[in-house]
Amino acid sequence: MNRIKYKRIKFLILAAAVFNLASCTKFLQEKPSKTSSLEVTKAAQLDALLNAYSTFYAEGNRTAIYSTDDYELSTALFNARPGTFTMAAVEFALWDINYLPDDTREGFWSGEYKKIFTANMVLDYLPKVSGTEEEKAILKADAHLIRAYSYWNLANTYCLPYSDATKSDQGLPIKLGLSFDEPVAREPLEKAYQLIESDLAEALKTTVPLVQDGKARHWRASKAGVHGFAARYYLNRGNYAEAQSHAEAALAEYSTLVNYNTDMRYGRDQTITIDGGTPDAKTVTLKYPYTHDNQTDFTDMIGWKEFLYFRMLNHESWWYIPSAQLLALYDQDHDLRYRYHIVEGYSYDRGMIKPSYNYPGYIFFFKDRLPSGPTVAEMLLIKAECQARTGLFNEAMATVNILRAKRMEPGVWVNLTAADKAEALKKVLEERRRELPYSQRWYDIRRFNNNDDPSDDVTLSRTFYPYTSASVTSSEAPKQYTLPKGSRRFAAPLPRTEIISSNGIIEQNKY
Repeated sequence: MNRIKYKRIKFLILAAAVFNLASCTKFLQEKPSKTSSLEVTKAAQLDALLNAYSTFYAEGNRTAIYSTDDYELSTALFNARPGTFTMAAVEFALWDINYLPDDTREGFWSGEYKKIFTANMVLDYLPKVSGTEEEKAILKADAHLIRAYSYWNLANTYCLPYSDATKSDQGLPIKLGLSFDEPVAREPLEKAYQLIESDLAEALKTTVPLVQDGKARHWRASKAGVHGFAARYYLNRGNYAEAQSHAEAALAEYSTLVNYNTDMRYGRDQTITIDGGTPDAKTVTLKYPYTHDNQTDFTDMIGWKEFLYFRMLNHESWWYIPSAQLLALYDQDHDLRYRYHIVEGYSYDRGMIKPSYNYPGYIFFFKDRLPSGPTVAEMLLIKAECQARTGLFNEAMATVNILRAKRMEPGVWVNLTAADKAEALKKVLEERRRELPYSQRWYDIRRFNNNDDPSDDVTLSRTFYPYTSASVTSSEAPKQYTLPKGSRRFAAPLPRTEIISSNGIIEQNKY
């Protein structure tokens, strides 16, 4: 990130900070102006900045959305309405390296660095502001968690999976302060992971409970939230003992699950006329979960009681297209996740109405957001996976069945069982995919293909048309695209704008 862009980000965040302070707090004596010269003198001002959850929660990671086997891109779908699919969607889904660097809508890199800058700003001001040591300790843990989480997202999107073989490979620009003169060159990947672990260790010092005054405050660092992220981190690193320990610590702090039998319901239906003006014209009704109903109101998202740390995968094109492979994993009659999150006929909402083409969509919060931060459900899945991988296969089944009891229609399902370690691991990973589609699948495939167990390896493959930078050439025969284990394309291309604005100091990934 070059000096000009970094200075611009500082101005924007400080201006946003002033707005939030003016609108969200009652302790300021004078109304601040919206300039970059805000004087921060109190810990309470930094606290108000970190309370602005709308600044941090969204993760527009299109690699996670499009690039896994959870996402469907078929010739039949494309033929039904080519205009539904952007070129970026096609390029991400086909693991492009030639054209994606020039996609001007790729904001995930800069978005995560803005969060990192905010964390750095809090850490920079902490020694200078008034406030109690307890207040400052809370803020410090928050800032370290934000920074660790964002560097984690960046490393697992734009860099190769971490291993002894890749630790000296291209990593990330490491920003620790507010100086415009900090280097912007990419450090070795090992440096990013050292920083993540260091920040995580600081965040783990928090003593803040998740539930305060009877309400979960999951947009800020808490004992449950930090342990939840630590469990995810160590699972990815293949340290199953550490991952299980942190998952259990998170669950010991907070273990509330959403019971889909009693807590989930349908919301507002949508009626659409398909094949209008033809003999086949008819009106169809799409049924959505209640979590779909509010686009701008955060009430349901903030109220989702499984969150340990509030983060959402955000999809600007409003269609998580579930692959046939993902759909086949569900018991479509009795799994309530299928009932409420798979909206039959959602393709009609996306314009495939004349001629009509029927295909479902995955819906969680509105049409664009689904949980990506650590949750209680994820902790149970991490614990179960660690148990399975370490040979405790009966215990793994008992753990995963705690989750399934809240997701399956009662009276028509039986507990999962396994005869050995291999069967238990297979069933746990299938349950993980049913529970966490899109948000964790890219990270999972990366770690599966780089651990010591070949049984969970995943080769990604699609059959689709050739394409150029501007269009899909559907007049030509489809071809097969593959992302095999060990491919350097598991590191997504960096936006070329970042390379240009750094005067070439930031280097593109090598393919």
